[in-house]
Amino acid sequence: MIKSRINNLRKLMKEYHIDFYLIPSTDYHNSEYVTKFFCAREYFSGFSGSNGTLLVSEKNACLWTDGRYFIQAKKELEGSDILLFKMQEPRVPTLLEYIADNVKEGQVIGFDGKVISASFYKEMNATIKTEGIMYTGGHDLVDEIWKERPKLPCNKISILPNQIAGESFSLKVSKLREKMKKIGVGAFLISKLDDIMWLYNIRGNDVPFNTVALSYTFITEEKAYLFIQKQALSPEDYQYFEAENITVLPYDSIFLFLKELKCNKKVLLDTNNCSYSLFSELAGKVTIIDQRNLTEELKAVKNNIEIEQLKNIYLKDSIAVTKFIYWLTQEAQLSSLNEWDVGQKIDSFRKEINEFLDYSFPTICAYKENAAMMHYSAKKQSAAILKNAGMLLVDSGGQYLGGTTDVTRTIILGPIDDSVRENYTAVVEGMLQLMKAKFLKGCTGRNLDILARAPLWNLGLDYKCGTGHGIGYMLNVHEGPHNISWRYRKEVEEYPIEAGMLVSDEPGVYLEEEYGIRIENILLCVETQRRNDDCFLGFEPLTFVPIDLLGILPKKMSESNKEVLNRYHEQVFSKISPYLEANEKVWLKEVTKAI
Repeated sequence: MIKSRINNLRKLMKEYHIDFYLIPSTDYHNSEYVTKFFCAREYFSGFSGSNGTLLVSEKNACLWTDGRYFIQAKKELEGSDILLFKMQEPRVPTLLEYIADNVKEGQVIGFDGKVISASFYKEMNATIKTEGIMYTGGHDLVDEIWKERPKLPCNKISILPNQIAGESFSLKVSKLREKMKKIGVGAFLISKLDDIMWLYNIRGNDVPFNTVALSYTFITEEKAYLFIQKQALSPEDYQYFEAENITVLPYDSIFLFLKELKCNKKVLLDTNNCSYSLFSELAGKVTIIDQRNLTEELKAVKNNIEIEQLKNIYLKDSIAVTKFIYWLTQEAQLSSLNEWDVGQKIDSFRKEINEFLDYSFPTICAYKENAAMMHYSAKKQSAAILKNAGMLLVDSGGQYLGGTTDVTRTIILGPIDDSVRENYTAVVEGMLQLMKAKFLKGCTGRNLDILARAPLWNLGLDYKCGTGHGIGYMLNVHEGPHNISWRYRKEVEEYPIEAGMLVSDEPGVYLEEEYGIRIENILLCVETQRRNDDCFLGFEPLTFVPIDLLGILPKKMSESNKEVLNRYHEQVFSKISPYLEANEKVWLKEVTKAI
């Protein structure tokens, strides 16, 4: 089937005189997760990971993906004749390096400009030095081939009251305009959906696991234009927008709006999160200031009401996960369960929480060697059967009225040898060292990453992903502009960790065909001390879920890390036990005992 689809694509490419055709993983807004309408790369390759780009030419079909998906991609591409390129691995060319090495003078590179970012196009244009190359971004060949393509999603939006959002649209947009004025821009085009939702205090359901609605916005010094599907709005929504002096226009009209735009002011946009098609409507007409969205910086620092709501939601989420671990280790008959069953079970615990809206990403429930695939997704028909042996990795989260959660625990189901426990201990130590960090204001995630990796590096181990990502507020589970990662990338501006930001703390070990270990807490950055002109920051955990002591070798832990773990487990028992049944409470006391 995959071979047939690629052959059909090649025939259409020939009709349009296209020599290379790009199919990315994204939607019109560079979203991490996409609805079925945008699963073109999966349709043509069979690879179901959230990140990857397919390049098709007359002779080859090639797919690039990152370290989270190497094992998964290898399995899913088997038999398709698609070549796998492992991103950031030694001697593996990047997508653009490959094109530059293989494209010939006079050839045409095609893509759908609505799903290719403007920054990617600019980088491609700068990288490929071959003379006479042509680019065409107006052909959505996918749509011509995919006859049973699902419809573009359109679901009703909801408006957050100020007692949940913490700040009104009027206050947020006034802060935004102050920042616009400081950098000398008169208008701001936003295509990134979570930024738009945050600014307007609305939420939607058009992207899986992200509470966002398909939309664009254009903000000037005096006006706010929201481009959104009108079927998503109720009469009450229109009243809200009118009261806030927001002009609502049809979603698709953004292109005509920009084409007819008469503006003598500089326009701000983020080419990393703005499509080539949108960018093309403005390029040459106005002066474009290309930098990270100002809204991303504003929404990353949670206000007091958001923090209060988040603490409440994380407590409830932690109770649900703790109850799940009790059920799994004390009550469940493992031999009658598989990964799919267990994933459904933890999801069911979350559904019982009154504020529950949805899951924040697909639940990862991975047994033994499957956990070596960082973003493994169990299928009902092929899920591994559990046994009283080895480890189960469960990474899950929820969307709630009041917060977005994410937590991972690796649970010991039966005997493991000391070499595995040594690696488990190093993961726990790394997580604790980052959690207890005290650092000077201005530090970025690259300054902090070594705290989490050092115990693993000392064993000659590493993991091929970042240590931490930002978390949205009833929005995307992965949020910028900050992260925690050692890797330097010149195209990505580093951003300091600030008080009020959330960040995940999730070191791990992933050994192909053997096992995977990950322990993840979500941390809130707080101010800890001021001395003279120096401001020091640290972290408070929002996650309170026991860490499996059966995986730890106490003799391999430093005394200071033992103290941190014991204090953390004291907090877990203190916060969670009041909400447990008697037998659950006895169990929790035992699994959080001091070591």
